[in-house]
Amino acid sequence: MTDDASGTGDGDASAILIPLHEARREHLDQPVRFDRRELDQILRLYGRMVAANEWRDYAIDHLTDRAVFSVFRRASEVPLFQIVKDPKLARKQGAFAVIAAGGRILKRGQELGRVLGIFDGKLKLVEA
Repeated sequence: MTDDASGTGDGDASAILIPLHEARREHLDQPVRFDRRELDQILRLYGRMVAANEWRDYAIDHLTDRAVFSVFRRASEVPLFQIVKDPKLARKQGAFAVIAAGGRILKRGQELGRVLGIFDGKLKLVEA
């Protein structure tokens, strides 16, 4: 290695140091997403519910703190259910949750398959 007294010489590009806090900040700025396996489980459930004439539309939101899969009876209504992935709650209550239209959490857990198991039974929409 040669000593460049002026400090302006072109060095090796692989010798550039990136502070760890900057690399983490760039990673944290990415929105939370469902991975392929999770999305496959959700879409299989969605297909079954559409075939049963329960659900008709869906929306996926990738936010900075959570990912939300919302299901609708009609596109012009509020979502019947929301399937939420919140990584901040992964160690506490579980990263996955199913939330009803009124905001009530129906099921929360670590594994998406178990959380989606709530739809295996017959759910009915109850008017208040």
